[in-house]
Amino acid sequence: MTRLPRFLPLAAATLAALLVAACASEPDRYYTLAAPVGGVAAVPEAVPPVFVEIGPIALPDRLARPQMVVRGDSAGAQVRVLEKHRWSASFEKEMRDALAAGIVARSGAIDVSRTPRQAGQPVWRVTVQVRDFDAVEDSRIDAAFGWTLRRSDAPRSLHCSWQASEPAGNGIGGVAAGAQRITARAADAIAGQLAALRADPAAACLSGT
Repeated sequence: MTRLPRFLPLAAATLAALLVAACASEPDRYYTLAAPVGGVAAVPEAVPPVFVEIGPIALPDRLARPQMVVRGDSAGAQVRVLEKHRWSASFEKEMRDALAAGIVARSGAIDVSRTPRQAGQPVWRVTVQVRDFDAVEDSRIDAAFGWTLRRSDAPRSLHCSWQASEPAGNGIGGVAAGAQRITARAADAIAGQLAALRADPAAACLSGT
């Protein structure tokens, strides 16, 4: 029987160790849904402050994790949970913080979960459901939201829905950027609906919501 040179097992073991080390050294990458904002909307001094309370975000179980979840193509049923590409917090917390920051920046409202208010001051309560948030790598983000707006001293609740697609650039960085943009658009839609209700308590859902 032909005997292998003694150095071959050692070389194989060394190569395996190097491959393991290379994989282990790949750094985790973290992303955020919070988009940079240009500043808080100016509110005239004569207008009383508007307080909003944005509750926890409801979303599908497959998204309730810090890892990014993507599809390789829009037709396939398989999804990938990316251990090395993560949101900076769990997805629902990232979404809640991004929507809250966007609504506050666009409406000049005050988020009562972060800032105290006077007793008896009416609050607009906002509850949001992420019905779908489908990220297709190197393609697009398809998202569908539903939300309810209600002023604490009024009996009426308004339930609206909104869906949109946003292009995603190349790679996971492109997916993260597309997710950030479509979340900012959802915040725009909610802030616009809030403004409509402040102007007219009987307002219906805006076109597209």
